[in-house]
This record gives sequence, C-alpha cells and structure tokens, in this order.
Amino acid sequence: MANNAFRKFIILWFGELVSSIGSGLTAFGLGVYVFQTTHSATAVSLVTLCTFLPMILLSPVGGVLADRFDRRLMMLLGDGGSALGLIYIVIVMLSGEAQLWQLCVGVTISSLFASLTDPAYKATITDLLPEEQFAKASGLVQLAGSSKYLLSPVLAGMLLAVVDIEALLIIDISTVVITIITISAVRRSLVTKSNSVSKKQFSLAKDLKEGWQVLVSRKGVFALTLLLTVVTFYMGILQTLFTPMVLPLSNAKTLGIVQSVSATGLLLGSLFIGIFSVNQQYARVLSAGLFVTGIFFSLIGVSTNIYVIAAAGFLFFATLPFVNTSADVLIRKNIPNEAQGRAWGMIGVVSQFGYIAAYASAGLLSDYVFNPLMVEGGGLASTVGKWIGSGQGRGIALLFVVSGILVMALALVMTRLKSIRSLETK
Repeated sequence: MANNAFRKFIILWFGELVSSIGSGLTAFGLGVYVFQTTHSATAVSLVTLCTFLPMILLSPVGGVLADRFDRRLMMLLGDGGSALGLIYIVIVMLSGEAQLWQLCVGVTISSLFASLTDPAYKATITDLLPEEQFAKASGLVQLAGSSKYLLSPVLAGMLLAVVDIEALLIIDISTVVITIITISAVRRSLVTKSNSVSKKQFSLAKDLKEGWQVLVSRKGVFALTLLLTVVTFYMGILQTLFTPMVLPLSNAKTLGIVQSVSATGLLLGSLFIGIFSVNQQYARVLSAGLFVTGIFFSLIGVSTNIYVIAAAGFLFFATLPFVNTSADVLIRKNIPNEAQGRAWGMIGVVSQFGYIAAYASAGLLSDYVFNPLMVEGGGLASTVGKWIGSGQGRGIALLFVVSGILVMALALVMTRLKSIRSLETK
C-alpha cells in the first residue's frame, strides 16, 4: 500500500517537475527580454515583484480553498489558469513589442492562479503518503523546485540562441498538458480525506481566521514559522546581492557558472534526502543544518577567490534542503489533515514575508551601510578589509559574513526553544 501511494506521488511530482522547468524558462526569458528592451534593472525587479507578491499575499486564500474543495481541482485551476497570463503575454508580443505594464499584467494574472497550486500540492502530499515517507517526499519536492534554477537557465540560454522569447513562453504553456495528465492519473487519491470541512457553510474570512488560529495555537509550529521567516530574509539578501558581489571580481559568464555550481548543491542535497530520507530527530537535524548553513553563508563573503566563493555557495545550498525538510516534516506532523491547506497557506504568507523584507532592504544595506565601510578610506577597509578584501562589492561580502554569523546564532537559540523541540514528540 505504501509503495503504491509513493508511486502515485511520483506521478504527481513528475508533473510538477515539468511545470517547474517551464516556469524557469519563462522567468529566465522574461528577465532577458525586459533588460534588453528597457536596459533597466528596476524594470526587471518590477516584473519579478509582480510575479512573486500575489502568490505570497494570496497563499492563505489558496490554503482555505484547498481545505474546502477538491485539492485536485485546485491544482488544475492553479496550473491551468496560470497559463492564461502567459497566453496574454504571447499575444501582446506577437502584436508588437510588449510594454512593461503589459508584462506586469500578464505575470500578475499567472501569479494569482499559481497561488492556488502550492497549498493544495503540499496538503495533497499528506493525503497520499504515510508519515514515514514525508521526509523523502519533501526532498523530492525541493529537487523539483531546484530545477528552475539549475536546468531552466541552461535550457533557456540554449533555446534563445535559436528561437525568440515567445517560444519559451509557449513551451511553458504546453507543460499544463503534462500537469493535467499527471493529476488526472492519480485523481482518486487527491480528494481531501476528510470532507467534514467542505460540508460547512463557506466563509472565506472565517476560514482565514481559522487558518491563523491553527497556526498560532500550536506554539512550536508558530515559532518554527517565524524562524523560517528569518531564514527567508537571509536567503533574499543572498539572492539579491550575490550578483553585485561577484561581478566586480569576474564577468557575467563566470557569474553564471558560479550560480550553476551553487544550484547543483541544492539539487544534490535534495536528491540525497529524496533517496536516503531523514527518519527521526528532525529538530536536531534542523538546528545542526541551520548552523552549518550559517558557516557556509559567511564563507561566501570571506574570500575574493572565485573558486572559494563557488565552493561555499555549493555547500550552502547543499545543506539548505536538510533545514527545509526538517521544518516541513515537523510542521506537517503537528497539523490535522483537514486543516493542512489553510495552515500551509498561512505559513507560506508569514514565512515568505522574509523575502519581501530582504528585497526592500538589501539595496539600502549594501549602498548606504556596508559598502561605504569597505571602500578605500572606509571605516573598516584598513582592518576587516585585510581579511576579506576591500573595494567595490566587498561591503556586500561583509554583509554576508555578518548574516552567516547571525544565522549560526539563530541555530543556537533554536536548540533552547522547548516549543520547537516538543514538535518531535507529536
């Protein structure tokens, strides 16, 4: 029975893997298109924000719907509806050069529908699998997610040498067919196990409130969610500032190689968990993984040697799946199945605010706090600069070092939180 359930999960996972690769093609292609047509990093950031923010803000709504209605239907609507925004962009491009506002409208439409998918997908894993397979499933889910950072940029770069951006969008749209087939193939297992919730009178405001209450009533789950918010903040800092730290030391081609090497770490870490799993002591694995992640975060900034940066980036991303998987399992084990969708939706919106905070503050921290300290004549250039180098981009390196130390401190604090340790015994 367990093997049969996992086979069904693999079918579903394959569909999401293909969808993730398609989304990565679109993200890379649109980034190149916007920058080439506007020559503005701000324009690229605006499109990224329109892609990211609606999914964050609406994930609690997606969670409520995942608990109220057939989770299979929510996934089909999410994946299928997201194609509508891409179709709009393709039509606009074929009619002439797309304006920035039109691209923002298209990606916003896609993001609105995509907010239905993630809570339903995560809740479905609980429907399909026994508890002992949660960790392995989480590793494979992260593996699928990493494909958009590892495989998609390479594929998109090769395709753009022979086709236009419209072709990448059409490929992404066509992945909806694969998603529909895989979801339909396991359709009987994707209906929420408990239908008592869906039989109640529907009230979005009430269900959102219930989702929040489910989260805050479990002190360990809420504490872990806040910890994940801090983790996503530092991830956002790294994602935003990695490029301006590396480019002064090399060129765009080298930057791409370093990013690919780092993404390989995420791929291998997720694959390791997917094959060998983590079956116990999740709280301990979480704190240890977080501490080691902080070490490698700091190491990214300590050297101007590209090989050292690439190695540290690889190891940082290789340890991250252990943090994510442990947190995922601890949360999943401590939330009733009938509330999984609402809970994951609320957890998503709370934890992802770390990214928003990072995107809003990273540039300010870099340009007005850390970089001035490390340029020639800066307050720390003659002291700390002797160890990590001084000049353009080294203030960002210092920020990475400090951030890594703070992540290690966070891991040590977490080991003393009884509320999180108690999740292990549930």
